Amino acid sequence: MLRSKKRWIQEEIPNKESAAVIAEELKISPIVASLLLKRGYQTTQEAKAFLFDDNNEFHNPFLLLGMDIAVARIQKAITNNESILIFGDYDADGVTSTTVMMKTLETLGANVQFYIPNRFTEGYGPNEGAFRYAKSIGVQLIITVDTGIAAVHEAQVAKELGIDLIITDHHEPGPILPEALAIIHPKIEGSEYPFRDLAGVGVSFKLSHALLGSAPLHLLPFAAIGTIADLVSLTGENRLLAKKGIKALQETDNIGLNALYRQMNVDKNTINEETIGFMLAPRINAIGRLGSADPAVDLLLTDDPDLAKELALEMEETNKERQAIVNQITEEAIEQVEQYYPLIENNVLIVGKEGWNPGVVGIVASRLVEKFYRPTIVLSFDYEKGIAKGSARSIEGFDLYKNLSTCRDILPHFGGHPMAAGMSLKIEDVEVLRNNLNKLAFEQLTKEDLVPLTKVDGSFSIKEISIKSIEDMQMLAPFGVDNPKPKLTFCDLEIDNMRKIGSNQNHLKIILKQDEVDLDGIGFGIGDLCDHISPSAKVSVLGELSVNEWNNRKKPQIFIQDIEVSHWQLFDYRSLRKMDHLFETVPSDAHWIFFHQDSVPKGIEQRVSYQVIETSEDAALLASIDKSIVLADYPPNLDMLKTLLVNNQPARIYAVFYKQQSDFFSTMPNRDHFKWFYAFLAKQGTFHLEKFGGELARRKGWSKETVDFMSKVFFELNFVTMKDGFITLNKNVPKRDLSESISFQQKQAQFELENELIYSSYEQLKNWFDLILKESVNNEEEVKEWI
Repeated sequence: MLRSKKRWIQEEIPNKESAAVIAEELKISPIVASLLLKRGYQTTQEAKAFLFDDNNEFHNPFLLLGMDIAVARIQKAITNNESILIFGDYDADGVTSTTVMMKTLETLGANVQFYIPNRFTEGYGPNEGAFRYAKSIGVQLIITVDTGIAAVHEAQVAKELGIDLIITDHHEPGPILPEALAIIHPKIEGSEYPFRDLAGVGVSFKLSHALLGSAPLHLLPFAAIGTIADLVSLTGENRLLAKKGIKALQETDNIGLNALYRQMNVDKNTINEETIGFMLAPRINAIGRLGSADPAVDLLLTDDPDLAKELALEMEETNKERQAIVNQITEEAIEQVEQYYPLIENNVLIVGKEGWNPGVVGIVASRLVEKFYRPTIVLSFDYEKGIAKGSARSIEGFDLYKNLSTCRDILPHFGGHPMAAGMSLKIEDVEVLRNNLNKLAFEQLTKEDLVPLTKVDGSFSIKEISIKSIEDMQMLAPFGVDNPKPKLTFCDLEIDNMRKIGSNQNHLKIILKQDEVDLDGIGFGIGDLCDHISPSAKVSVLGELSVNEWNNRKKPQIFIQDIEVSHWQLFDYRSLRKMDHLFETVPSDAHWIFFHQDSVPKGIEQRVSYQVIETSEDAALLASIDKSIVLADYPPNLDMLKTLLVNNQPARIYAVFYKQQSDFFSTMPNRDHFKWFYAFLAKQGTFHLEKFGGELARRKGWSKETVDFMSKVFFELNFVTMKDGFITLNKNVPKRDLSESISFQQKQAQFELENELIYSSYEQLKNWFDLILKESVNNEEEVKEWI
């Protein structure tokens, strides 16, 4: 048995007939039709609109509440040459939102500049000091982008200063809204806008659309970056922004973006949502995480190739620095959890330390969620000010925004989404927050909720997979939130070949087989599973399909993310002579069984859990074991081993059966051997066994042990007498069968035992264990039925 690392959650399986209809009418593979049904596209028309949406139009921006007011005020400011300030945020969404508004207003001839607060000195969102600075330099209109919905106090400050404030945002609105000239927000009460899940840059794009009179297609590259980076739902209008934006990114002549491509060594033609999520966005985010985000905006706005090259290099170096800082803080945070916050007592993890960079704590929180699968808050402490600033990440089933909202009394500044949030609070209130959130989490989260889950898009057979079906899946792209890359399962597969690969042997290469059809699999970072999957195992795998092209030949392959074996497994270590390797390979919770006290290695009690079983009664009394059993040495007899297994249902059996000496290769004499030796003794009368036994054995091609053994059997049957090294045949002794000799019985049993356990093939040993464990299951079922 091998448990999957995550829960595989597969919701209702789509109707095959409906999938067949959609597949036929749209000329797509049945697998893709099934995936569309599962994602809520129930008719051919809906599926067609999703797949073939290149000609879809963007929604009318004036459907957003307050858009007419905002546009009129901005146009007035442009006409009167008023000073306009774009107030942005320091993440990729905020940077691209700022870029979109700057480019739009510059195109319209506005007197405009941007301001992004410093994460370390000002914190998140609008602040009074920034607004007073804006007043001092003559700003008459402030437009926030990707921020501001929680700026109730700052809006009042702007009003007192005589500055008009337009807020554009997408974060969750609180119970009290700022008093601004206009709030443009897709989720605000009273809005009739048909799509609620725009990113901050999406809202900026809509304002640009309204100001320019048509959709600003030249700004799509920035809209795609911000939308994908901010992890908003990639459905509806966001899908259109991302899909068209990715194409625009491939074709862009933006000097800053092209400088960044060269710095990253990226081929423009290969850019997709993964390029944005794992390469572009982290570099844009890194600038704002470690310092001022201004250089990121400057890069996207500049027309100077030399400046663009310089800024792209700065972003690359900053990103490397960010990676090193994240790794260090993650190690320290994990150490805190393991030392002070045991998982059994904490359904929410809150860690913090002075000196942790507040710009990267969100990444660290994500790392901790991945490792511990608990809602997590990571804080940076400033003891001089008595303030803790941090970020939170959550898991399915625990709405961060909703639960943090119950703690507003100790959270003067916080905002976010159900799965992510940022906040600041007094250091003295951290323990109160920990207690409050844990109380809520213990009420809301079950034990099962705390096991990581993966949502499965479908379970298929290998024969359903083809190059066409995999290529058709790309029609679902771009992938992201609410439209994830398809994760599929394939169950009860045979293993044709399996090995570790990579310089550190940490990757898995496997060939899976089902009904004579094979599928190549690669699992990055899971090479250690090779030691936990037996050759005879039937495996189920979860992963993402792709096309592997090599030497102009295309083959389907699966990137394996998780593996499960649902039946018991046998691992054959009978040739092992040193147990050190076994200590590293066998699961730490395995139970080691020794049948002889003198077989137990010194110091083993410090490394594993073990038990010595020297009688069948000991075996019968062994507590039920459903994990792994290591049969470390050689049992005295099969019955004892059968008793042990019948009372247990181990997930894995590690067969070592170490034995210092083996009787197997010494000849087990048959009846003809005994008959010849008896006749020889009858002819000799008396024979000096000690002196001439070895010579006799060599003449017959036997071992000396064989001659000694037959002599002992004859002695036990009273056929001979043995004295002073001589053996003499007794006369007139009644006939007796060889099996009446105790030594003969023991030798035969030992010979059969070794033949069964040590010198059998893997398949023979597996079949033997299968029979015993099947008997155990049958007995258990009979007991249950009787009860």
